[in-house]
Amino acid sequence: MVLSDFFSPVDPEKFTPKQGFYTSHLGTKVEFYTNTFPDLEESKYDLAIIGVKDDRGAVDNEGCSLAPDYFRAQFYALNEGQFATKIVDLGNIIAGQEISDTYFALKTVVAELVKLNIVPIIIGGGQDLTYAQYMGYESLEQKVDLLVIDNRFDLGEDDLESVATTSQSYLGKIFLHQPNYLFNFSNMGYQTYFVSQDSLRVMDKLYFDVHRLGEFVADLSVSEPVIRNANMVSFDMGAIRSSDACANGNGVPNGFYGEDACRISRYAGMSDKLTSIGFYEFNPAFDKGGQTAMLLSQMVWYFIDGYYSRKKDFPLTPKSQYIIYRASVNDGATEVNFVKSKKSDRWWMQVPYPANGSENERYHLVPCKYEDYNMAVNGEMPDLWWRTYQKLN
Repeated sequence: MVLSDFFSPVDPEKFTPKQGFYTSHLGTKVEFYTNTFPDLEESKYDLAIIGVKDDRGAVDNEGCSLAPDYFRAQFYALNEGQFATKIVDLGNIIAGQEISDTYFALKTVVAELVKLNIVPIIIGGGQDLTYAQYMGYESLEQKVDLLVIDNRFDLGEDDLESVATTSQSYLGKIFLHQPNYLFNFSNMGYQTYFVSQDSLRVMDKLYFDVHRLGEFVADLSVSEPVIRNANMVSFDMGAIRSSDACANGNGVPNGFYGEDACRISRYAGMSDKLTSIGFYEFNPAFDKGGQTAMLLSQMVWYFIDGYYSRKKDFPLTPKSQYIIYRASVNDGATEVNFVKSKKSDRWWMQVPYPANGSENERYHLVPCKYEDYNMAVNGEMPDLWWRTYQKLN
């Protein structure tokens, strides 16, 4: 089966302005699947735009399947930044006869693109499509670090085995999937009144990283190490306050500001580790004056800007480009090592594998903040080190 079987081509005339695109517009820089499916040979493209027109799993947000084309109308009228883009728009994955058919199509597309070192930028559709995005990594035989930007945990009901996969239960399906290749889950932006104490206890028991919206109000830069640790990102547009992004059937008054969402997207693009991202739950039926479509297009623009600003300092080679710092904690009983990149000033922490762990590496590297190093210097074990050590064991 070839990838073209899953896509319907785009019609650029539908989103080309009456005066046409200027030569600086992205609409003149991107290759579109119109008549002939693009040749996706390795190194020809860096990024691929994928629309998914299926909202059957989107709870109380019917209409978000229309998102891809409304997004394109705003995105391709933006100017190219200080980078030479190698982007292809593969068109839309049309809803299959069953929703499982749509999942299979997206899973297959994500897997093939990641193998070709092309980063898929998925424009949904419901956030249940995160499950298919995650399943794309199954054939890659690697552990996955998943980051979800959302104002709640979509774990579903207590009986996760029998409940359908929806935008409110997909996360539970990922946690229970066998074989289990999820190493870490992180949430950014949850609001406590939307989250049960039982689900918080589940996250704590699994040593997952969950972060309240309030943690980022004073300084959004603390989100960068969390984002840098992810292989894949799922961004629910409902995590943005409704005054900035009204086009969501489940919009709420509190959330990230629009400029925060753009900055988060840029951090995601800058991460050398990240290989796919999805933007979900944008519903044109609720949009006013195309404002949310414009915000989403700017978020994707910033992701692309971040991608072409990557420092390529992970994995950590050559060693001459890094500085090792050592700190003693627990009254000198334990040594914690930190690595700082000379290129980007970003930090990682070394967490040792157990005796029966990795045969090729002694340490697992987890992105961290300078504050984690300061904590260790003062003799206190960073919580991030402890939670990562527990997962490795």
